[in-house]
Amino acid sequence: MTDNPNPTAKASGRIGPPFWLLAELTYRCPLQCPYCSNPLDFDNTRQELTTDEWVRVLRQGREMGAAQLGFSGGEPLVRQDLAELIAEARHLGYYSNLITSGLGLTEAKVQSFQNAGLDHIQVSFQASDPELNNAVAGSRKAFEQKLAMARAVKDAGYPMVLNFVIHRHNIHQMNDIIELCDRLDADYVELATCQYYGWAFKNREGLMPSREQLVKAEAEVNACRERLAAAGSLMKLIFVTPDYYEERPKACMNGWGSLFLTVAPDGTALPCHSARLLPIDFPNVRESGLSSIWYDSAGFNYYRGDSWMPEPCRSCDEKGKDFGGCRCQAYLLTGNADNADPVCSKSPHHDRILAARRAADHATTGLEDLTYRNPENSRLFFRG
Repeated sequence: MTDNPNPTAKASGRIGPPFWLLAELTYRCPLQCPYCSNPLDFDNTRQELTTDEWVRVLRQGREMGAAQLGFSGGEPLVRQDLAELIAEARHLGYYSNLITSGLGLTEAKVQSFQNAGLDHIQVSFQASDPELNNAVAGSRKAFEQKLAMARAVKDAGYPMVLNFVIHRHNIHQMNDIIELCDRLDADYVELATCQYYGWAFKNREGLMPSREQLVKAEAEVNACRERLAAAGSLMKLIFVTPDYYEERPKACMNGWGSLFLTVAPDGTALPCHSARLLPIDFPNVRESGLSSIWYDSAGFNYYRGDSWMPEPCRSCDEKGKDFGGCRCQAYLLTGNADNADPVCSKSPHHDRILAARRAADHATTGLEDLTYRNPENSRLFFRG
């Protein structure tokens, strides 16, 4: 990696404020999803920010101009101060979103959060049937609880927003998933094909669908869109394809330190929720103000602009569109976050993506072979 952060992208007028603030309130979670984006060593996380510390972060974010706020985790519902933080967000003028598994949610909490000013709730599912959903989640009661809470969210007047992480073990359920969403009267459904960070990268060989599976699933989604439109349904299906089947990288987070600021449970500030896996010293909100972190810290300036780029990115006429791709993906696949994202066909490391595709065509890994996200496994990773 480069020795010094990019010196050309400091706090001049060239860098605007963060638009989206993601508050990862906790890494605690009742589920054990093997594709969780939380770090492998989450169980070693320092003490979580207190209520007062989170309130200070929210206030500093709004002073900078942040407008959208996401409460996530882990499972944010395990925080007993969630309603208080939601009320503070409303007082400050955020548009706030709760990203939840639904476990720990009740009709009373939905009402409490609504009274506190929460604008939006997204409920995640693991599959369209109880058996697979609960097997992936690692909880025997997860599916029925999710169903009940999705209905409670809708009954409270919120838009029904559902999320399904799609992988080789549930991609065959695409029609059933969409049928379930239709029965629940969903407004928006995100069919997010697994992206490989955190626990998902550890389990990539067991999660990554084949190209044939992906093509079939996308065709099914398109057919469902046509069928729903013909029936007058307004449900919107958002199908997110995996980076590994693209030939050009995504503009990750719309560019490093451009719009998105994450604060992890221990106060570490990050330009994306996966960035703490990089060998970069990121600042902490317990030690620095959010404005100083965003504009002046070495961590947030590391990959701003394009002066850090080596070839082939430096001379690429698409660098203003994709910003060199994802730094975390480059690091995970090549060991050096400076490298061009291997997803790009111009990258000298693109062969690693091609190898992953070939492996997916022949994978036989079952659910029982996956490494599930739980404190015991996390401690094993921390110990090496």
